[in-house]
Amino acid sequence: MKKIALIGIGNIMFYDEGLGAYLVKYIEENYHLPENLSVIEGGTLGFTLMTYYQEYDKIIVVGTGSHKGETGTIFSESAQEAMEHGSTRQTANEVEITMMLEICSFHEDMGEVQLITMVPEDIIDVRNGLSDTVLSHMPKLVDATLEELERSGVALKRKEADEVSFEVIVDAYANPTAPRIF
Repeated sequence: MKKIALIGIGNIMFYDEGLGAYLVKYIEENYHLPENLSVIEGGTLGFTLMTYYQEYDKIIVVGTGSHKGETGTIFSESAQEAMEHGSTRQTANEVEITMMLEICSFHEDMGEVQLITMVPEDIIDVRNGLSDTVLSHMPKLVDATLEELERSGVALKRKEADEVSFEVIVDAYANPTAPRIF
């Protein structure tokens, strides 16, 4: 079995920028996870995520992207494709991810990396949450992530319990001292 890492990146303090963190928490709360899948809320860990690129066979990174398109548009690209666009990256996370890919590409033991990004509405405002537009597109991002996992040999099954919604997950991040339901 291949070791797979699903990493959600982004700063939850900058509105839609945190969508990767919310996505991995949603998957963690609503799906059964096999032993060969590690789900990591990578937030703003930046270069410290580099070890995952070398320790796992497949790494799926989910976050915002600066591709041109309407809010909610989803892009999926390999490490090679991401490095080819390196000079056009506009966010700190994109720059760090691209730099890590370039550094790790010199090592023979780098796993296969796939980036799944969504065009955000707002990554400037300092506030927790997701814009209504991005929130409405999160199910598509979940589907794109589940499809990539399935292509990698991991088919996740939903838990039978009631769904933990994105709204509940975002609220738990925004109010860390509030009682948690998960």
